[in-house]
Amino acid sequence: MPVPRLAELAEERGFESLWLGEHTHIPLTGNISSRIGGPRQADSHLLDPFVALAAAASVTRDLRLGTAVCLIIERDTIQTAKTVASLDHISGGRFEFGIGAGWNRAEMENHGVDFTTRFQKMADQLEACKVIWRDDSASYHGDFVDFEAIESWPKPLQSPHPPVLFGGESIHTLRRIVAHGDGWLSRRINPEQVLDGMETLRELAAEAEREIPVSVIALPDEAVLARIAAAGAKRCILMLPAEDEEKTLSRLDRLAQFVRSQCVEEAPGSDVRWKWPASPRTRRSRSTTGRIRGALRRGSGARAALPQGARTPFAER
Repeated sequence: MPVPRLAELAEERGFESLWLGEHTHIPLTGNISSRIGGPRQADSHLLDPFVALAAAASVTRDLRLGTAVCLIIERDTIQTAKTVASLDHISGGRFEFGIGAGWNRAEMENHGVDFTTRFQKMADQLEACKVIWRDDSASYHGDFVDFEAIESWPKPLQSPHPPVLFGGESIHTLRRIVAHGDGWLSRRINPEQVLDGMETLRELAAEAEREIPVSVIALPDEAVLARIAAAGAKRCILMLPAEDEEKTLSRLDRLAQFVRSQCVEEAPGSDVRWKWPASPRTRRSRSTTGRIRGALRRGSGARAALPQGARTPFAER
């Protein structure tokens, strides 16, 4: 199904956001990761996420649009800053900038990226983008990005820039989020790892006097969904395979029905209230009903978040 049509259908069903992944290509030779094979081969068919999200923006009004994730290390920094700012304008300030350093060594090497310094490069590029977004006359001097004064418009519509979410699960990722980011985009891993990571991130953020929202790509498990929501996740992202319109529509309807079945209350203009009890792991006092946004991610194509009025995580493969 074309991404613009998927975006229309998702918004009609009240989904909060749509997320697209990125791979420019999948190498068939060289340092090929063991993760390749099976569904990973479909990653070579992905659309450029910024082009696809711009098309989605043109046919939607409220749906937030995000990358999950943009492989920024494989992109030119100045061009990426321009692209992000342009998409934020086209969408009316609805863009969410999810970034990651990636896992495919051969893919990075084809872009001239050193696998061993990819995380340092990612942080350097992001900080350079922030300078471009902020300053009328922008200059930056880092280990991986270095340029004298430039002028680049438009500036992002969101201030100071679209939310920057980091993918990954290591303690190093969590520290990078606190130092450079605005949110954590956790992949579908063991629920205990997600919950432990949320607690660690909460502690690191508190030390920096910050609050960092968490978005989780979750499995279709009601119990897991309840724990993640009760622990304070802002959004859970559901995997959606790239299929024809009939099958995609059927999946979207099932997801929307599932989400609504978990609602206690769905007042117009307010966050949904869920049935789930608060987690004992959450330090702060919370209501006995959780609040969470849902999003869709199209597998090997797109991801989408759960319905806007009804917000929760649920994933399908």
